Amino acid sequence: MGEGSNHYDVIVIGGGNAGFSAAHAAAERGRRVVLLERGERDMAGGNSFYTAGATRMNHAGLDDIIDFVEPDARHEITEVPPYSPEEYLDDLLKVTEGRTALELAHVLVTETQDAVRWLHSLGLKFRLMYERQAYERPDGSYLFWGGLHVGNVGGGEGMIADHTRVAAELGVEVRYGARATELIAERGRVVGAKYEGDGTVELRAESVIIAAGGFESNAEWREEHLGQGWGNAKVRGTPYNTGDMLTAALDVGAAKGGDWATAHSVQWDAFTAQNESNRALTNRLTRQSYPLGIIVNSAGKRFLDEGADFRNYTYAKYGKEILKQPGSIAYQIFDATLRPMLRTEEYDMPGISVATADSIDALGHALGIDPEQFSRTVSEYNASIDTSVTFDPTVKDGRAARLEPAKSNWASPLVAGPFYAYPVTCGITFTFGGLKGDTHGRVLRESGEPIPGLYACGEALGGLFSGNYPGGSGLAAGMVFGRRAGRLA
Repeated sequence: MGEGSNHYDVIVIGGGNAGFSAAHAAAERGRRVVLLERGERDMAGGNSFYTAGATRMNHAGLDDIIDFVEPDARHEITEVPPYSPEEYLDDLLKVTEGRTALELAHVLVTETQDAVRWLHSLGLKFRLMYERQAYERPDGSYLFWGGLHVGNVGGGEGMIADHTRVAAELGVEVRYGARATELIAERGRVVGAKYEGDGTVELRAESVIIAAGGFESNAEWREEHLGQGWGNAKVRGTPYNTGDMLTAALDVGAAKGGDWATAHSVQWDAFTAQNESNRALTNRLTRQSYPLGIIVNSAGKRFLDEGADFRNYTYAKYGKEILKQPGSIAYQIFDATLRPMLRTEEYDMPGISVATADSIDALGHALGIDPEQFSRTVSEYNASIDTSVTFDPTVKDGRAARLEPAKSNWASPLVAGPFYAYPVTCGITFTFGGLKGDTHGRVLRESGEPIPGLYACGEALGGLFSGNYPGGSGLAAGMVFGRRAGRLA
C-alpha cells in the first residue's frame, strides 16, 4: 500500500481520548492507522479537550501511583486513600442503581491503572489533582477524597496535546476536518468508511473503530431520546457529537447498547456569554462546590439534597434536576464563611454569573425571586441543622439539615453576609446510550454476534453508565476500551 493510498489496516473515527488510545494500541502492533477527526485542528479533541482530565482508577494508595505522577513537594504531607477494584465496582453499582453492564464494569475497575501506566509510558503526563480532589487540613497536610485522585497535566487540553504528539511518534496519520458519514460493509463485514472533507472520500481497512461519541450535540435527538426540555440543555463539550456514526453502525446491523434515555449533565453557568463549547474556559463553567451550600429554584425553594454524597457521585445527575425547574434555572447560595472554600478555578472564573447582597432578602430582590419565600427557605434550613455534629468537608460528616428535602452532609448555616448566588442551568456532557459491544469493543448485532471489522470505544460504547456515573470514569473507560479495541483491530 502506497503512502498516498486510501487503504489502511485500521480506521479510527474520532480524535478524543478513546480514539487516540485505540490508535496508539493499534500502531504499537505495527498496524497502519488513520484517525479521522471531524474538527479542524483548532476544534479537535472531542469532548476530551473540554474535561478537567480526571481519571478514576484502582490503586493501593500514594505509594502505588507515585512513580507515574509528576513530582510535587506536597506529596510528603499528602494522604491518598487506597481505591480498590471492589470499591470502584461498588461505586458504579451504586450510582447506576445496578444498571451497569457487569462484564464491562469488571474490566474497567481492574484495568484502569494499567491503562494509565501504559499511556504514561508512551508520554502522557499525570498528576495528583490537589485543587479539585483534596482538602487542606488544619495541620497543613492534604487529604484526597471521593476515589478520584489523578488527572492529566494541563487538563483536557494537555491530554489531547500529549495524545496528538504520541500519535505522530507512532506513525498514526490524523486527518482533520474529516466528518465520517458512512460505514462500508460487504458480505456482512465492515471494510471501510466514507467521510466528507474535500468532497466525499472513501477509505478501506481491515477494521474500523468508532470513537465518535454519543449524540449530546444533537438537540432533536436529545428531545427524542432524553425527553421534553432536553433541547434547552447547554452543550458543554464538542459541538460535533451528533450521532452520525451511531446511525451508520445501526445501518449495518449494530444493536443499541446501554441507556439511551439518560445522560451525564451538570450544573453549568447559566448566563455567561459563550457558555457552550467554550474552548478557552472549558470545564471552568461548571459549578461544583454546591455540596457546601444550598440550591434554590426561581421560586426560592430547595428541591434536592445538595449533600447526598461527595460531588463525584452526584454532579453528573444534578444537571437533569436543574433542567426540570422553572426556566431550567437554579441558584447556588453561599455566605461569606463558605465563599473562600469554593473552587477557585470555577468560582473565580472571568466573566462569571453571580449576584451578591448583604442580606438574604436583598439577594432575593437581586435575583428577581420571591424574597419572602427565599428568606423562609434559608431560615428553615438554618434552623434545621444539627450543629452538634462537626462540619468536615473531607468526609461524609453527617452534619444534616433535617427538613424536606434533607441535606444529608455538610450543612452550614447561611448567616454571614455578604451572600452569593450563582445562577446555573443544565450543561450536558455526554449521552449514556451507544452501541452494544463486548469487552473488547467488538460491536454486536441484536443476536449477540460480532459484526466483523467493527469496534466501538469511549462514549460510543454503551452499557457502563445509566442515570449517573462516578466522576472520572468516562476518561478511564476511553483508555481501557480504546486500548482493548486497538489491540484487537
